[in-house]
Amino acid sequence: MKAISTTQMKKIWATASEQGIGKEDLYALIYRESNKESMKQLTWTEANKVIDALVKPKKNQKRTDISGRKWTKAQRQTIYRLTGELGWNDDNNRINGFVKRMFKVDRVEWLDADQCSKLIEILKKMIKRITKEKDGYEA
Repeated sequence: MKAISTTQMKKIWATASEQGIGKEDLYALIYRESNKESMKQLTWTEANKVIDALVKPKKNQKRTDISGRKWTKAQRQTIYRLTGELGWNDDNNRINGFVKRMFKVDRVEWLDADQCSKLIEILKKMIKRITKEKDGYEA
C-alpha cells in the first residue's frame, strides 16, 4: 500500500491547526480513524480518511439547542435565532468558542439562565451595531 505523502502530513497539521485541534487530540483522531499511533504509519488512504475527519462536520454533532438544561431551552432557542441573524448557525464551534470566551463555559447548553440572558443581550447589541453599520449610521 502507498504510504502517506509529505503533502498529506502538511495538510493534516495545517487543518488541525485551523480547527484548533492540539497535538494530543490530533493523535487521538488519527488513532480513531486508523488504529495507528503514528502519522508516519498511515497509508495514503488512511491519511485521506484523517483529513476528511478533520474538515467534515460530524454527522452526529447535535445542535446545542436540542440537549442541555431543560429550564434554559427557550433561552437557547432565542440564542440560536439571534446567532442565525449573525450567520453563525452553520458552525457550532464559533458559537461555543464565543460562549467560552465570554462565560468560561465550553458549550451553550451548559449556560445557566442568568448567563443565557446576558448572552441574549450581547447578541442583540451586536445585531443592532451591525445593522447600524450596514445602514450607514455611526455606532
